[in-house]
Amino acid sequence: MSGGPGLLVDDDALYLRTLQRSLQKRGVESFTATNAPDALRVASTRALDFALIDLRLGGAESGLALIEPLRQSQPEMRIVLMTGYASVATAVEAIKRGADNYLLKPTTIDMILRTLSANPNAELPAEPEATMTPLSRLEWEHIHQALAQTNGNVSAAARLLGMHRRSLQRKLAKRPGPERRPETES
Repeated sequence: MSGGPGLLVDDDALYLRTLQRSLQKRGVESFTATNAPDALRVASTRALDFALIDLRLGGAESGLALIEPLRQSQPEMRIVLMTGYASVATAVEAIKRGADNYLLKPTTIDMILRTLSANPNAELPAEPEATMTPLSRLEWEHIHQALAQTNGNVSAAARLLGMHRRSLQRKLAKRPGPERRPETES
């Protein structure tokens, strides 16, 4: 990393402070914003080397909408979208809009710094162990994709998914588990 300042955008103020402190301990200066207008205001007044943007910014705001204006205002900035609601469609959309990379939450400061590095392949650890994404996680992502396409309308999303609205509401109330490593035979 070049060591220049960055922009952290997330609607979770506690997460923002924690991330900012962790980066500061590594010698990386950063500015924070909890919504799109504040993020654009910071970007218009400061030269930034990078932006870490959360996908969901609260309400109907999406971090995807920030990528293009940030790219236009500072073309050399590295832009990374971070989310706990990962899907292939979202990753592709982020890259199409101009993001340089995409990270899954939770992530480590080391992974963030490697991702922001001019040479992201430097000092990468050995290939991580294979993990399996549980079906419940895939279903959760698919449901949220349908919700995004219907602007959060549960009834319309249920129709799109071919299920009853109440069934969809029950599924939304459950949070899927983390990815799992395959069990090894002894």
